[in-house]
Amino acid sequence: MEDQTYFSHETAIIDEGCVIGKGTKIWHFSHIMPKCVLGEKCNIGQNVVVSPDVILGNNVKVQNNVSIYTGVICEDDVFLGPSMVFTNVINPRSAVQRKNEYKRTLVKKGASIGANATIVCGNDIGRYAFIGAGAVVTKEVPAYALLVGNPARQIGWVSEYGHRLHFDENNKAACPETGQKYHLDDNQVREI
Repeated sequence: MEDQTYFSHETAIIDEGCVIGKGTKIWHFSHIMPKCVLGEKCNIGQNVVVSPDVILGNNVKVQNNVSIYTGVICEDDVFLGPSMVFTNVINPRSAVQRKNEYKRTLVKKGASIGANATIVCGNDIGRYAFIGAGAVVTKEVPAYALLVGNPARQIGWVSEYGHRLHFDENNKAACPETGQKYHLDDNQVREI
């Protein structure tokens, strides 16, 4: 295609009916299935599968060996670490067809999911949340939350730049990199 505005490695397979944004890069042995929408400036690593109807916003970074199953939506600036896993059916059985039971999982703007983490379907990930490597997420994740472990448990809060926030006696904190200020109220973090 002469007017192609994205890059795809010669070993990548891109099915018909996909929408792929300008500046997106799709690397070795990846498969982009029908009716996917990939935003601008995404980076799809090696050996990635993007299933039908998946939506990725702009600047989504998908590291190697990730499968993004039908039902997953990632907003802008999401990071999906190497070999992390999404599911899309709560009780899969080989002999039982459950394609009409796929659950939606929304990963909101700026969230990061670490290497080898598992996101059980139907559990949304809040804006700028940070899921540690190997964590198994089994419930909704608040914005700016830091989760680790199996099952994942919240151990703190992070800034938009991914730094741990330390709240003072007035429930205020600042990002050590940017100075951006945050307020913690009723177990929710917001920018000031």
